[in-house]
Amino acid sequence: MSAARSKVIDGVEIPERLIAEEAQNHPSDSAEEALRAAGHALAIRALLLDRAHQMGLEPDSVIEEDGREETPEEALIRAVLDSQIRVSPPDTAECRRVYDVQRASFRTPTLTEASHILISPDHDAETDWETARQQAEDLITRLADPLVRFSDLAKAHSACSSAGLGGSLGQLSPGDLTPTVEAALAKLAPGTISTEPVRSRFGWHVLRLDRRIDGRELPFEHVHDQIALHLESRAWTAAATRFVAELASEARSQGIALRLTEEGRIGDGGLSLGDLLQDRDGVSERVEAWLDEADPPLSEQVRSAATAAGATFAGFVRDQICTFVAEADDERWTQLISATQGTEDPALGCVRAILKGKLQPPARAYTLIKRT
Repeated sequence: MSAARSKVIDGVEIPERLIAEEAQNHPSDSAEEALRAAGHALAIRALLLDRAHQMGLEPDSVIEEDGREETPEEALIRAVLDSQIRVSPPDTAECRRVYDVQRASFRTPTLTEASHILISPDHDAETDWETARQQAEDLITRLADPLVRFSDLAKAHSACSSAGLGGSLGQLSPGDLTPTVEAALAKLAPGTISTEPVRSRFGWHVLRLDRRIDGRELPFEHVHDQIALHLESRAWTAAATRFVAELASEARSQGIALRLTEEGRIGDGGLSLGDLLQDRDGVSERVEAWLDEADPPLSEQVRSAATAAGATFAGFVRDQICTFVAEADDERWTQLISATQGTEDPALGCVRAILKGKLQPPARAYTLIKRT
């Protein structure tokens, strides 16, 4: 029985099944983007947890702001980042520059006081929505009479709980209402009523803007701590991104530094000739993903040669290694050892050297001047 298929991402070999499961946590515009994000997230998690193991860290979970306790893995990742990343808090001058450039951002929100009459359709059919719209339009017509009070119509006709308050919604901040209703209120002058009913998912609204309180600019002293926290958080995020990128780069330079088992546990990523020859734990099935990451051009050559020979990728590689081991003389072994010196992963270097010796014949030597 063949091993499950895997992909190598950021130097970590990951079963495709785990990537597919993780993709559910990464909503994207396409399935391909979700899978790519999931693979990257799993690889980075594995690299960080491996670094925590190397540093001898122990999980010390804390309670999050939302009351949820960290998992042991989350605690280890936080501990790694806390130990490796140091950022200096911004000084007052830097905070002041941000304030001066973005002064318009540091304002209190505009507040509104408004009232409405909600006419909800009896059912979701379009005919019911049209009947509700006509009722709302009739109320707007009636409100044109100065003797008709908005609060009386709200108490008599509104389907909202605010009917008991004469339709008053109280003081509102941005985001308190649905976007369509907020946009309609923004166009009204204080004391005026909408000339057309406004639709939302709740029904049709007859709107009145009672008061608008414009936001005011906040002094620097009031927002200094907020700006400092933002700058420090941004610097920390940038440093964490660089640290993670360095981990991934180091892992990629090794071909495959780590692998995740089908259960999501972290295992050593290295292969050996003995593993391949004896096919321990189906390791030969991993060699395709291994070479795809380490040497894509060579991997394509192997794939073509295996197809031509009627063999699987792993079977072709194993056959070439077996043939080399059985037939190589001392000179060829010396050449193999020489070719792997200085490589990050000697086993990977051996496999690549053997395959290149089979698939990439040495360049011919030409004599430019023939001596007589």
